[in-house]
Amino acid sequence: MRRRAAAEWTINMEWIDRLNKAIIYMEEHMTDEIDYEQAAKIACCSPHHFQRMFAYLANVHLSEYIRRRRMSLAAADLQSGDKKIIDIAMKYGYASPTAFNRAFQSIHGVAPSLIKESGAVLKSFPPISFKITVKGVEEMNFRIEKRDAFNIVGIFELMQKDIEKNSEIVPRMWNKATADGTIEKLAAKMDGQPKGLLGVSICNGCQPPQSNVLSCECGDSCECETWRYIIAVASSAESDGTFKAFAVPAFTWAIFPGEGQGPDIQELEKRIITEWLPTSGYEYANGPDIEVYLTPDPQNMKFEVWLPVTKK
Repeated sequence: MRRRAAAEWTINMEWIDRLNKAIIYMEEHMTDEIDYEQAAKIACCSPHHFQRMFAYLANVHLSEYIRRRRMSLAAADLQSGDKKIIDIAMKYGYASPTAFNRAFQSIHGVAPSLIKESGAVLKSFPPISFKITVKGVEEMNFRIEKRDAFNIVGIFELMQKDIEKNSEIVPRMWNKATADGTIEKLAAKMDGQPKGLLGVSICNGCQPPQSNVLSCECGDSCECETWRYIIAVASSAESDGTFKAFAVPAFTWAIFPGEGQGPDIQELEKRIITEWLPTSGYEYANGPDIEVYLTPDPQNMKFEVWLPVTKK
């Protein structure tokens, strides 16, 4: 038991250390264009997974954290010197004073031209630092399954590299697919495993956008990622004018069951990333994350989260 606890502590320390090194890299480049791929490489994961882990641990999207840090530094610059607002704007990557003013006011609630006035209240956002915390009091059920390759058919959209920008795209996809009958048509094509509607998220790395292979052979450091979100079902059907067929290669999957409403699946995913994965002895494989919706009732869903994993 002591050996296992020591091993888990070591894994946690390595994981946290990599994340903090990525934070240091970003701090050193706050006046440059921050390369998400490089930050993710330091953290030893893909940019997509790095952004997910950051958001789950920090409770703020990575892009919003960077925006807050830059505006905090900009406020300090404006208070302590005589530089023009346009110079500060350029320093932190804003091409126009208008864009800078809008970003500054969204964080501080006051225009940058007014911050030297008496009584102006500003906000300070210090650099974040991750530390180990004791979690896991609440049990997590899961199973590990090796699955052969299987096919899915569905609809997809290309996502933005900045996952904050996709928070409206995915719900809109589901709402539209429900309203226009796409979900019913998909359900009629379901003839494989896993049973249920699938929400599939994949960073394809070196695979081009039109590729139907949902995996990447070039490793987590690939810098040519294409992220797609697919609403699909497991099916032997081929691509047609409405749906596109995709191939999910054979993987080992960590599968976590859950039930509840939409926020409950997000909470489960957060616990998987922050509690289970760091001490599991597994790490992300280069495959899709899959949400399997086993029941259609949005108010009382039964679902599973499928995570492609490989032994460390």
